[in-house]
Amino acid sequence: MSTALFVSPHLDDVAFSCGGTLAALKAKGWTVGLITVFTRSVPEPRGFALRCQTAKGLGPEVDYMALRREEDQAFAKRLGVDILAWGDLEEAPHRGYASAEALFQPPRVDDAIEASVARCLRPVLWELKPDRVFVPQALGSHVDHVHVVRAVRGLGIASNRVFYYRDTPYAVRQPDAKPDAALPRGLRPLAVDITEHLMTKVEGCLCYGTQLGFQFGGAEGVARMLHAFHRREAEAHGRTGAAEVFLTEGVG
Repeated sequence: MSTALFVSPHLDDVAFSCGGTLAALKAKGWTVGLITVFTRSVPEPRGFALRCQTAKGLGPEVDYMALRREEDQAFAKRLGVDILAWGDLEEAPHRGYASAEALFQPPRVDDAIEASVARCLRPVLWELKPDRVFVPQALGSHVDHVHVVRAVRGLGIASNRVFYYRDTPYAVRQPDAKPDAALPRGLRPLAVDITEHLMTKVEGCLCYGTQLGFQFGGAEGVARMLHAFHRREAEAHGRTGAAEVFLTEGVG
């Protein structure tokens, strides 16, 4: 039986970026694993970290990450994820990144989280021995996404098994955004037809209720944005219907 591992920096990135491909592989009988790297709860958040949750209408008494892990569980159940794992690492606002602008600058020289990201991912890779590994391109240059891409490069995964997904909604808002420089050279685009699985993807994305207002303008915007975006992705690669696009050395 074939196995795929989806690597998500945050609790929603895989759902928003390549949930259609996850659903398509699951429908073909693949074993599907999902690991999210930055999921640690931080008691009594302060400063910018606290503002990140209060801006979403959640008071300081709420364990924001516990709530988001519950959303991730709902997504996993909805899409039939076989193996769900969370890395016990802090998101960037808890590591000294003190503004929204700082999140999209090059990693701080004192931010040594990359080695911890590698230690988080390595046991899951050893256990699953996946045929395909899906990781972000780091479009938009969010520092947590950048650390994940760079950590994956050092894990010894066969290059033809790695599929780099287009970080969404960054790919929608910044259509000219470039992948992180850590991606290997010579990768080719691969358009995966998700037409039959697009509604399942939308339903999965709706599980992340804390993020929908910020990312999509509310639950009603999820289907509208994703349908339009994935139609454009298909058209850009000579396809009809809806597609998710990856960079890879592998084949479809």
